[in-house]
Parts: sequence; structure tokens; C-alpha cells
Amino acid sequence: MANPDLIRLDATTMVDMLKAGDITPHDAIDAMEQRVHETDKSVNALPITCFDRARAEADRLMKQQPEHRGVLQGLPVAIKDLSNVEGVRSTQGSPIYADYIPDTSDFVVTTIEASGGIVAAKSNTPEFGAGANTFNEVFGATRNPWNTALSAAGSSGGSAVALATGMAWLAHGSDLGGSLRNPASFNGIVGMRPSPGRVASGPSSNPFDTLAVDGPMARCVKDVALFLDAMAVSDPRIPISLEAPSRPFLDAAKEALPPKRVAFSPDLGITPVDPVVADQCRDAAEQLANAGIEVIEAHPDFTGAHEAFQVLRAHGFASSLNELYQHNRDQLKPEVVWNIERGLALSAGEIAQAERMRGTLFDRATDFMKDVDLLITPATIVPPYPVEERYVRACNGVEFDTYIDWLAIAYAITLTSLPALSLPAGLTPDGLPVGLQLVGKPRGEAMLLSHAAMVENVLGRLDIPRNPSA
Repeated sequence: MANPDLIRLDATTMVDMLKAGDITPHDAIDAMEQRVHETDKSVNALPITCFDRARAEADRLMKQQPEHRGVLQGLPVAIKDLSNVEGVRSTQGSPIYADYIPDTSDFVVTTIEASGGIVAAKSNTPEFGAGANTFNEVFGATRNPWNTALSAAGSSGGSAVALATGMAWLAHGSDLGGSLRNPASFNGIVGMRPSPGRVASGPSSNPFDTLAVDGPMARCVKDVALFLDAMAVSDPRIPISLEAPSRPFLDAAKEALPPKRVAFSPDLGITPVDPVVADQCRDAAEQLANAGIEVIEAHPDFTGAHEAFQVLRAHGFASSLNELYQHNRDQLKPEVVWNIERGLALSAGEIAQAERMRGTLFDRATDFMKDVDLLITPATIVPPYPVEERYVRACNGVEFDTYIDWLAIAYAITLTSLPALSLPAGLTPDGLPVGLQLVGKPRGEAMLLSHAAMVENVLGRLDIPRNPSA
């Protein structure tokens, strides 16, 4: 019989128990399956499960000695439904692939499995990850467990909700314009966007892409560090792959070193922010100041970020999805069609200008980070909004032109390639999570995780897992 208490434990604790032989991967799988059965009907976070496959993998793994079972030791994980898992339905959130079962797994999946992670479920995502509200025509909408009338954000919304409800200890996500950080903010968990090349992504038609990355999601900073250790493996199939660090990221997170100097910005100078969110994040910055950290109000110059991101995103959509557009246009949601057509209409001059601007933004940001240990901002600009709204159309009196404009506080950081994560800053007066975005130095995941663990200690963790509420 499944032990329901296991779902409340941190991933690091579960791994220690697996390594010691106090529990087996089968115990963890049983607990996860029971929790999914009890909970997911309310939130629709894990529409695809593969517990039989997971148990077969557990049988294989248990034939090895603990020192050969990888850093995750057989802990079950959830994989975002943008990544293929061999023998498991993999839909991309699209009717085009509604019944697709791949013969091979994507690189990030094989890396996690080689590190001792056992795939037990696929998490819901918007079609092709487009848009920061997790809904699609295949499985419907994923709902926020803090209030099921509200959005879980996206595009890694299913992963975030699975964590927030105790249906998973670790969940995979991906991030282009905030797809890890926005759902982490909306659901009160931690999501990390690592540096491009830190995690092997692919196979891809554009293996040199540095805008979209895969990354770890979990309930706390130490668990994110643990999962990053499982994912951050150098891969010769990836031309931008980084060498794995000699010291585990988990060791850095356990140190929880305080940053000496932090820059706080409520808006990066480029976006409106809901006053409730801005106040909560400013309060978090004040708590850090009260803990003895020097906090200044400043940010890099992000002039040109909107134009550069819109062009580069559109170019990426046209490059990766044009063939589907040509043959299956009527099956694509309107936001995806718009993004592809925007990309097909671009001139070479527009693309060249966007690339130059991105280079300028990188130079400004890296120069700024020489004088601070962290840049902190709201992770997203609004609290969770009604799930029926496809995207945020206005904020604090400002109307947005496109479905991605409201994501600027996240996508501006994407353009810099700096590592960033979202962790809970607290709750709104209505009891909804607000995320704080922490941005680190270039390729500085280890120190970012160390500082983030200290910030988490100051701000406190939210009480999870939660039962979904209406």
C-alpha cells in the first residue's frame, strides 16, 4: 500500500532515503500514482502517465548497486509534454500529434534517465509551448491549485502544478520567454532557467539556439539544484553544450551564501507591473536589506528588448514550425499562426538588427552584473488571472499589443543569457503566490543557487503540497 507521507518530503530527502535503502523506487512510484489519482482530476496537470513503464525502469535500476544508480537514485519525475519520451504518448499540446508515440526520447530525457530519474508522467503544456497559459485542444486547461478558477501560467504550467500539489518531487520544464519562471511564480514553487548549453536540448533543427532552454523545477532551491545536477551533463551532440561543473550544484545550494550586493528593480524600466505584485517584491527586497544585505534600486538598460525579442521569437517559430504551418495550418491555434506568419514576413535587415540589439543587451547586462551579486525583480507582472483568458491583455492601465508583451520582465532576461530563477516572494492579500526573479552572473548557476537558498531562508517557503481549492 502506498505511503502518502512520502509526497510531503523534499526530493533531496527522498534521494537520501533511496540511497540508504529505506525506501525503493517502487515506493515512490506508488505514492506518486496514488497522489495523481486523488488530485489531478481537479487541476489537469499530468494528463499522460506511464507508471507501468516507470516500474519496469525501477526493476532495471534496482539491479544496480546504489553508487551506480545516478544522482536521482530512481526518483520518479514528470517530463513536460514538449519533450519526447520513448514509447509514451508525446503530443506537444497539439492535435497534430495527439496520438503520437515516439520511438526515441529527447536528449534531456535520456540525460535524466541516465542520472537515475524515472519518467512517470508527462505534464500539460500549451500548444508547442506558445503562450503563458497552459491550455490546449488535446487535454484542455491546467488549473491553479491555489484557486482552480485561475491560470497556472505556462508554458510549464503542468509541471508547476504537479509540484505544488505534491504529485511530483521534481519536474522538467523549458523556458523561452519565461515558461519556467512564470508558472513557478503563479504556483508558489521554484523554477530555474539555466545558461544556454548547461542542459542538453534536442534534437533540434536549430542546435545553436540560445533562447530556448530546458531546466529544473521543484518545491525548493536545494531540490532544483539536485535536479540540475541530474540534467547538466556535457553532451557532444549539442554544439553549445557546457562542461559539467566539478562540484555539484547541490553543494552550492546547501551553503546558502548571502549575496553582498543586490540590485532591485520593480519593472526593469520596460513594463507595467500590478501594484500588488510590485509591493510584494519590494517587501521581499526590504526583508533582504533587514538581513544585512546591501540592496540598491537599479537595473541594466533594456532599451530595445521588446523589438529584439519579438523578432527573434518570430524567426524561431517560422524556422521550427513552417512545415507544419504549410500542411496543418487549420490545426494550429491562432497565436501560433500569428507568430509563424510574423516570422515569415521578417526581412533580413530586421533579423540582423535584432541580433545586434541582443548583443548590446548582453554587453549592458554583463557589465551591470560586475557590480552586484544578484538582480532581483518580479518573476511575472500580475497575480494569477482567470483561466478562461488566453493571455494578459492589460496591466496597470497599459494595453498590450500581442499575446507575449506581458512577459517582458522575463524575456528581457532571456535575451542576456544570464541564469535566472523564480522563487516564492509571498502571498497577495487574496492568498495567491507571487514570485521573485533572481538573476545571476554569466554562467553563474552555482552561486545563483547558493544565494537563492539564502533568500529562500529569509523569505520562507510556502506550505505545499496543497489540496486544490475552488
